Amino acid sequence: MKTTLEIPDAIFRRAKSVAAERGIPLRELVTEAVKEKLAHNRGPSDQPLMTAFGKLRRLRKETARINRIIEEEFEHVEAEDRL
Repeated sequence: MKTTLEIPDAIFRRAKSVAAERGIPLRELVTEAVKEKLAHNRGPSDQPLMTAFGKLRRLRKETARINRIIEEEFEHVEAEDRL
């Protein structure tokens, strides 16, 4: 499957360099990295922080609402700076 990813420049350059050193395409390096990450993915019960803080999921909507308000306020500030 083809997809588009946004990768920070420094990480992209390092990944491209490592792929070149290994003589493999970047897509192969990325595929290997994702497979490795998924293989080491632990369930929520193995993550003590998720046990403690996982209960905060109910606050996601409230956090999103607060972030929207902040973004709206910054738009007003930026508009005032243009004057």
